[in-house]
Amino acid sequence: MSLGDDHDGRTSEGFGGSGQTRTRLPGSAEADVYGGARRPVRSSRSLIGVVGVVVLLIAAIAFANRGSGEDGTAKGNASNPEAAPTAATGVRPVKSRTGDIPTGYAQDEQGAQSAAANYAVALGSTEMFDKASRDAIVSVVYSPDVAAERRGDLDRVYSDKDFLKRLGLTAEGTAPTGMTFVSRSNPAGAKVESFATDTARVSVWYSTLFGLAGEGSTNPVTEGWYTNTFSLEWVDGDWKVTDFTQKDGPVPVGRDQAASGAEEMSEAVKQFGGFTYAR
Repeated sequence: MSLGDDHDGRTSEGFGGSGQTRTRLPGSAEADVYGGARRPVRSSRSLIGVVGVVVLLIAAIAFANRGSGEDGTAKGNASNPEAAPTAATGVRPVKSRTGDIPTGYAQDEQGAQSAAANYAVALGSTEMFDKASRDAIVSVVYSPDVAAERRGDLDRVYSDKDFLKRLGLTAEGTAPTGMTFVSRSNPAGAKVESFATDTARVSVWYSTLFGLAGEGSTNPVTEGWYTNTFSLEWVDGDWKVTDFTQKDGPVPVGRDQAASGAEEMSEAVKQFGGFTYAR
């Protein structure tokens, strides 16, 4: 599947790493739902540190600090400050796209939030498991100053046959016959941590779907929740990633719903596209 939005039938997905990033990838011994004990978190200069959660990325939204008034707007006080909900503003989030990734963001806080959300989706996608599409994603998402190093780190990760085997994939990074590989990040909201004319720190809170859908799968598709904080810089007229950090959660309480069957999950992934995310 390709990256994009539901207006043209394409999907947006993604994953990545950075100089100080500490991330985890389901199946990399850190997610017991995929079998095995968790592996200690390492810096991104090691293989697992760089991988991140292929179900990856983006940052925190302080929903717990939201109050409510009779008019439905957020209220705040000294102990419960007002939150800035990620609401639609009517401002077009992007001017263009490079390949299948939205690009051309405004040089303001809204533009930085939209960039972080869309880049998180691209960096957590199944396309990251293919060399050609991975190189294209890295070139679009990362600053030129760090792109070459990130590309080398990621190549080492995704060419590791033991790593791919733990995920239930073939040596080429594809799903076995009869299976559908799912790796999708779904941003729930974004928050500006700091902003200057040419730099920004943006947190994105997102859910992930990761695993193999199909009869007999030993790595079934499961949901996870994470927050990533991206360091961005303005380069050649657009926001680019220079680094990011990741943490688990916030994680909502699960609903008492029965899990869908393998066939239904596979069909949903194929039929439901992704979105272009905007502040």
